[in-house]
Amino acid sequence: MSEKTITINNPSGLHARPAALLVKEASNFKSAIKLVKNGKEVDAKSLLGVMSLAAKQNDQITVRAEGEDAEAAVNHIAAFLEQLSEA
Repeated sequence: MSEKTITINNPSGLHARPAALLVKEASNFKSAIKLVKNGKEVDAKSLLGVMSLAAKQNDQITVRAEGEDAEAAVNHIAAFLEQLSEA
């Protein structure tokens, strides 16, 4: 298992459009990818799950993956979320 914690810096948080893009990115990996916020864990490949986190600016999100490409998945999804922070 691999994991990494990042802080959402995007003033809009993880709203509908970036959440959909995140799900699309996560779906490219074979590993099971989870996002965790305040103890709530959701499937990063589920739009409803990602939206249910209601991640806002300054929230900390942990990206966790388990499977054959777990490390690559965590690094890619964390980088994707950090890129959103710069937008």
